[in-house]
Amino acid sequence: MSAIRLLVLGAVRRHGRAHGYQVRADLETWGAHEWSNAKPGSIYHALKSMARQGLMVGHETAPSEAGGPPRTEYELTQAGETEFLALLRAALTSAAPQLDVLTAGIGFLTDLPRAEAVSLLRQRVSALEAWRADIRARWTPPEGADWGHIAEIGGMWEHQAESGERWTRGLIARLEAGEYVMAGE
Repeated sequence: MSAIRLLVLGAVRRHGRAHGYQVRADLETWGAHEWSNAKPGSIYHALKSMARQGLMVGHETAPSEAGGPPRTEYELTQAGETEFLALLRAALTSAAPQLDVLTAGIGFLTDLPRAEAVSLLRQRVSALEAWRADIRARWTPPEGADWGHIAEIGGMWEHQAESGERWTRGLIARLEAGEYVMAGE
């Protein structure tokens, strides 16, 4: 999954209609250019590409009063809304998404109803528990075997799964305690 796709769809969705500079400014405010591939060129490319795919529709606007060229404002189509929600749900449930994808998902967490967000995050915990069990089964050297430094890979992955579980459980607890204003509230 591409973080840029989720980020651009979500940024346009939050505005209702947005031009590329608005999307870019929003994502830069989040620091997305530092933790994802949300660079100016990829943002504009994503907008045009998703418009061609029918996920967005472009609306030409009048030239600016300052003499600038007309801009294209984009808005999500129903297919774009469906794609955004599918990407968001996948980002929140996966045991091991790329960090930029999980970060983008957390950035749009409040676009979901509280109960759905908690349910998705519980699925993430279950996936992380299963991943940790798989790591232990496949990456723990048998007794007496010496994998040398290669055994550190399993240790690193297990630590990542454990810390992911702990953090996700904490987020679930905060949501259940009423933190954040969620969709529909």
